[in-house]
Amino acid sequence: MLPLFYHIFRRCQRYFLRFFVVFTIAPRRKYVILLKRKNIDWYRHLAFACVGGFFGAYAIMCRGGVMGSAQTMNLLELVIDALYGRGFNVLEHFGAFLVYVIGTMLTVLLPFKWGVDMRRLSPIITAAAATGECFIPAETEVVVALYPIFFAMSVQWSSFRGAQNFYSSTIFSTNNTKQASLALAEYLCNKSHEQLKRMGFFLSTLLCFHIGAAIGVGASHFWSIRGALWSLPLLVWGFILVVQEEKAEAMEAIKTE
Repeated sequence: MLPLFYHIFRRCQRYFLRFFVVFTIAPRRKYVILLKRKNIDWYRHLAFACVGGFFGAYAIMCRGGVMGSAQTMNLLELVIDALYGRGFNVLEHFGAFLVYVIGTMLTVLLPFKWGVDMRRLSPIITAAAATGECFIPAETEVVVALYPIFFAMSVQWSSFRGAQNFYSSTIFSTNNTKQASLALAEYLCNKSHEQLKRMGFFLSTLLCFHIGAAIGVGASHFWSIRGALWSLPLLVWGFILVVQEEKAEAMEAIKTE
């Protein structure tokens, strides 16, 4: 078992170091990203996993312990409040559900109707949501205060569905944990190196998600509600990687013509 875990550690370390080696100054160009084109989608995925972790922790720290990335808790509370006759609370939770659904639907409707590039628009929406959070008073009802994050995270989840032919969420950890565990079990059964790659992908996603969460905790601890602004460097980073990914895709398309 020790050689296996050492191999996993080295693989994750390699991906992690590649991820953080980003900029260098080069002749005739202002900035060049030092990333392998075949892995650029992976680095973009890890950047937005950091963003997802950040807002998960921020919501818990600043908005009453409620996670603003998913609907499971929100819908359970809606059912509980409905059974106890708390009509106003039901409306709040239904509003959060509606915001989440609208955000998800827009990732299909905007590209279909107007050709909008959601990979570029998503970080802009999240930056706007982060800025908006700074102006929502602390005494605002928790669920209502999280409407901007519910919307932004639903857009992010549907705009970035994974990388390297793996389906993976950037806004919560459950499926990533499941997939890493299944990959480890598969490797132990058949010693497939493809399963090691799969496990490395999901473990690196979990790692970056929780690095983002740690940043979110620090931002919330020192800046409280205005700590949401600490997400902006992560979003700029993610946006740059999106642009580089699109350039790499365009170059690949030219080569195949």
